[in-house]
Amino acid sequence: MTQAHDRLLIIDFGSQVTQLIARRLRELNVYCEIHPYNRVDEAFLQAFGPKAVIFSGGPASVYWDNAPMPPKGVFDLGVPILGICYGQQVMMHCLGGHVEGGHGTAEFGKAFVTPTDLTHPFLAGWFPPEAGPQAQEQVWMSHGDHVSKIAPGFAVYGTSPNAPFAITADPQRHFYAVQFHPEVHHTPKGAQLYENFVRLAGFKGDWTMGAYREEAIRKIREQVGDAKVICGLSGGVDSSVAAVLIHEAIGDQLTCVFVDHGLLRLGEAEQVVTMFRDHYNMPLIHADESDLFLGALEGVSDPEVKRKTIGKLFIDVFQKHANEVGGAKFLAQGTLYPDVIESVSFSGGPSVTIKSHHNVGGLPEKMGLKLVEPLRELFKDEVRALGRELGLPASFIGRHPFPGPGLAIRCPGEITKEKLDILRRADAVYIDQIRKHGLYDEIWQAFAAILPMRTVGVMGDGRTYDYALALRAVTSVDGMTADYYPFTHDFLGETATRIINEVKGVNRVFYDCTSKPPGTIELE
Repeated sequence: MTQAHDRLLIIDFGSQVTQLIARRLRELNVYCEIHPYNRVDEAFLQAFGPKAVIFSGGPASVYWDNAPMPPKGVFDLGVPILGICYGQQVMMHCLGGHVEGGHGTAEFGKAFVTPTDLTHPFLAGWFPPEAGPQAQEQVWMSHGDHVSKIAPGFAVYGTSPNAPFAITADPQRHFYAVQFHPEVHHTPKGAQLYENFVRLAGFKGDWTMGAYREEAIRKIREQVGDAKVICGLSGGVDSSVAAVLIHEAIGDQLTCVFVDHGLLRLGEAEQVVTMFRDHYNMPLIHADESDLFLGALEGVSDPEVKRKTIGKLFIDVFQKHANEVGGAKFLAQGTLYPDVIESVSFSGGPSVTIKSHHNVGGLPEKMGLKLVEPLRELFKDEVRALGRELGLPASFIGRHPFPGPGLAIRCPGEITKEKLDILRRADAVYIDQIRKHGLYDEIWQAFAAILPMRTVGVMGDGRTYDYALALRAVTSVDGMTADYYPFTHDFLGETATRIINEVKGVNRVFYDCTSKPPGTIELE
């Protein structure tokens, strides 16, 4: 935990958008962490020492048996608390109010809140001042239950047609509660409420990349001491930033290991090794382990088995090279906060595992190397900011993300060398098209995936029975949510024609128009 800054605790009750709360706060230079309600007890609260607390939304009802509840001591910390949706309901329930279900007061989607009091600083700059009591502000509602009676000490500051207690507060105790979700895009001025809340809580907004860099270097030195460290380097921005940061902290105690698992893109191994050796003077091992990985994946089609198999083999390879460099004790990885969030499912907790990440959920329980993960608290855009702080070249910082399991998860179904070769060539054409049209930097991530199906086609005068390919391109800020990129039909037609003409084994091309959610960015 980061102790050098004021810290805000987000208690997660299972909302699908809890991560967006953290994003809004990080944008205000406020350090925060998300922890599930069932992992937050009195001892945790004392150790964490939050300057403020936010209760997230969630799918439960407060009157259910074993409904998710915050620790009782949270209300006695003497710090400001903000409850959102279920967070408002659980706050009212715990403090003497009442929550009911049904009765025609459910709201889902766009709604408008009208103020009952414009004087409280929690609402500063939120409602248009010139509109007076008739002001309205758009919000996003998603609730079936509703507060039917507010707790003693609370007053109403805003209402909506189906939420008479849309905004409530107990100014004496600095408790605030809203029925809507200010963190989502559909509450256009929601960020203002978070800004007001952290200002009222006294946050200095001092969590910057410069400060993070200094603190991370200190923590790395404390953790590692004089031991040797190997870093799993993929050439992506995450592992590159981690490697440069750790090298700044411990110098030649670090050795980077680039593992070629046979699941890389066309020419990627040579490109990454050359790029890194040209820019940085640090030991780098190029480990060609493609036969090992492809052999273990032969006949495997389940995506979770793929990820866990690859994760285990990565550790085996790292352990081998750790011994070769004189007994390295630590493995450094570019694990990010979204990786941790997506990979962890707590027994009885509010969230579900979306998928295992090879560097989180794919790690074996017993491993000979201790982990160094200096980016574990960061979102992707924050990692890029740290990379700029460290002086990494734009070519490193601007690279599209590439998953640790590589092409294995862009090849649904069984993996074969034939399918991987087709996929590499098609992906290279697709990315070349994106670069030629000047779109690479507009897109968060783009890739081709080979589908587990063959389709009938006609080329020249002959019948073909070849693979179908899916193209994927998304825009995003942090990888937690994403929209598909709106290519023109001319671009898609031109790209499909090039792929079919230049890549033997493909006779049909689709474009994936799914956003995240409901889909994930990768196919598996």
